Amino acid sequence: MVVYRDLHADPLPHLADASLHWAARLRSADASPEPAAEDLQQRLIAELLGADVLLIGVPLYNYSLPSSLKAWLDHIHVPGQTAPSAISSAPLTGRPAVLVTSRGGNYDSGTVNEGRDHATPVLELILGEEMGVAVTVIATSLPLASSVPALAGQTGRGESEYAHALRLARDLGEQLGSSTTTFRQ
Repeated sequence: MVVYRDLHADPLPHLADASLHWAARLRSADASPEPAAEDLQQRLIAELLGADVLLIGVPLYNYSLPSSLKAWLDHIHVPGQTAPSAISSAPLTGRPAVLVTSRGGNYDSGTVNEGRDHATPVLELILGEEMGVAVTVIATSLPLASSVPALAGQTGRGESEYAHALRLARDLGEQLGSSTTTFRQ
């Protein structure tokens, strides 16, 4: 079964209450998040925990991740529930996740954009280091080189990276199987 969540077409609200950043048992005694907000968060977490594989499409917007994806992360990264700590297990440890990212420019070492991809490192930190997910990144640069005059000299590279990304995606798809929960931007 594939679960498809388009965070662009159907964006999630930002967390309604700061106490939702923590598992219920770790919240202060006076915390009282709205039941609807807590229910949404628990549904998103259940959806994530039920996934065999996570596939996330990550466009680079203004050097960072879309706010709709950040809102999803805020809902599902919950210390004491999905993020392991001294007081909880790590339910997502080793679960595969594939981040497919598209970056309009050149982010190679030595270029003006080197180190300016502020989306991929955040996702690797939260999903990988914090939640224990096994993250694989498929990145393409210069996808619009053939249609943007300022990038015209990079057309071949953009096409080549795109073809390579498709091969990687197909290989991973075969390797990881058909049971995937997909979150797309």
